[in-house]
Amino acid sequence: MSDAPSRPAANAYLLLVLTTLSWGANAVAAKMSVGELSPMLLTLLRWAGVVILLAIFARGRIAAEWPMLRAHAPKIFIMGALGFSVFNTLMYIAAQHTQAVNIGILQGSIPIFVLLGAFAAYRTPVRAVQILGVAVTMVGVMIVASKGDLARLAALELNHGDVLIVFACVLYAGYTVALRNRPPLSGVAMFAGLAVAAFLTSIPIAAYEVAAGGFQAPTLKGWAIVGFVSLIPSFLAQIAFLLAVDQVGPGRAGVFVNLVPIFAAVLSVAILGEHFGWYHGLALVLVLGGIAIAERFKR
Repeated sequence: MSDAPSRPAANAYLLLVLTTLSWGANAVAAKMSVGELSPMLLTLLRWAGVVILLAIFARGRIAAEWPMLRAHAPKIFIMGALGFSVFNTLMYIAAQHTQAVNIGILQGSIPIFVLLGAFAAYRTPVRAVQILGVAVTMVGVMIVASKGDLARLAALELNHGDVLIVFACVLYAGYTVALRNRPPLSGVAMFAGLAVAAFLTSIPIAAYEVAAGGFQAPTLKGWAIVGFVSLIPSFLAQIAFLLAVDQVGPGRAGVFVNLVPIFAAVLSVAILGEHFGWYHGLALVLVLGGIAIAERFKR
């Protein structure tokens, strides 16, 4: 009997690679948006675009599951606000202060924060070797934040953007942990509820940006970035991920998320010409290595 993966599984793996590639490209788009439009406006326009796309292509499914969506609206609203709206806003603000390479690598810490969050929320057992994985990953995070000079940590001379990304990762990990008890909705309907929540909570955030004098209308390039992040990482990638999960399961699909920091680093260097220092390489190895240790002995 052949050990080659079935055609559906092979298609799912291709979808997962393309999905994580687009999520890695989101870090590059965040950096490219600097000077083209203000970060909080980008978040608002991004989720406005996704809501429009969902209204066009998924309104039937959303209407069919509306009673269940309405019943769980408070929880979905909080998850969408923190996991999508605030997370993206912090990422786009961070891009004003740090490299896209850093954004991508630091996002690799999310699975570790998920592990810690699952322990805090559900007392999910954590083995000693998993603690080792957490420690290895966090060393990688500290190396990126300190640019390879750990003495800067003692002096608290950390890059403002890198700190924001780490905080954003903590919020996204909280959103991921909350998915464990998600409402009994289809993936498309759940995503629609989260996207609407992200859009609604982006409105006051963008209003604050205007009041604070930080508003910048999109340039032509800014509109192109809005179109890209709305259509590719936010809409098509999410749909592709849902399809892949249906075919190979969430466990196998989740492993592919570890490709995001790798794709982000490669694209940042190739497209933006960013510097990739020795500490970036070491941090990437430590972040992914720590995740591998923790995941390998998860059961």
